[in-house]
Amino acid sequence: MIDFMIPKFGSRDRRLDRGRGEADAFAEPLKRNMPLIPGDTIAGRALVTVIAIMTFLAAIAAGAGVLVNDASRGWTNQVSREMTIQVKPRTGRDLEADVAAASELARATPGIAGVRIFTKADSERLLEPWLGTGLDLGELPVPRLIVFERDPAKPVDIDKLKNDLAKKSPAASLDDHGMWMERLATMARSLVLVVAIIFLLVLIAMGLAVAFATRGAMAGNSEIVNVLHFVGAEDSYIAGEFQRHFLRLGLRGGIIGGVAAVAVFGASALLINWRSRTPSGDQIEALFGTFALGPLGYFLIALIALAIAGLTGWVSRSIVFRHLQGLA
Repeated sequence: MIDFMIPKFGSRDRRLDRGRGEADAFAEPLKRNMPLIPGDTIAGRALVTVIAIMTFLAAIAAGAGVLVNDASRGWTNQVSREMTIQVKPRTGRDLEADVAAASELARATPGIAGVRIFTKADSERLLEPWLGTGLDLGELPVPRLIVFERDPAKPVDIDKLKNDLAKKSPAASLDDHGMWMERLATMARSLVLVVAIIFLLVLIAMGLAVAFATRGAMAGNSEIVNVLHFVGAEDSYIAGEFQRHFLRLGLRGGIIGGVAAVAVFGASALLINWRSRTPSGDQIEALFGTFALGPLGYFLIALIALAIAGLTGWVSRSIVFRHLQGLA
């Protein structure tokens, strides 16, 4: 707030008389408690819009990172709970006998909680998405699958199981899904890295926008800022006025952008839930879950909105401080 006539700024007494003379020139159009920066201007509303957009994009990026991270953990846990034995038909061998021998060996292995044998019809249905329906696959050497679930409390000796399978059922091969888990983890890390880069770029762009807005506000009020400086106003007081002004703008923009991001995730969750029984909805849900962020995700969005508001005030204060130090 502007208050020229109260000598509470008196750290530069040797320039006070000269500053008071200059202040009198501006005393007529200014009122005692007039804010240093006008509160409702076109530039201020434009900055609020920019901050709201940047907050929205940052919250969407952070929420997407949370969704991908949660989905990757779900994928990994689901894949790591199961292993698969594939029994291929071979000339001169009884496929059913090989399947029975492999399943018995799996049941007898410590650490295996349950075994499921895919029938010939089950195996053929697995090929329908690629080959279509209504085909006679009786003449094709369709492998048989045995899926068994791990016991979380007991580890499975993979090497011993592979050696036993090679002896009792040479046509069988074991897949512990290690390659798939590694690929899923790599993909998830890559997506999270991309999200983090987008988030960082959004913050940089917002910081630049606030910096230009602060310099514009200082240019528009340069006479008042200079007078306050020369009459002895502390730099912290002047910078604090700018900081409070831009902090309020940052809070408004951050709240608007954060609420918009929450609305988008909420609407997406409702849409996925509505389409959960359709093929496309099932695929999206399998990849990204139900788009439900949970308490952690919504807390992160609120934290981003507050952090952006704080960053807006800090950037403004820093720029004003550097400008005032250059006047000394």
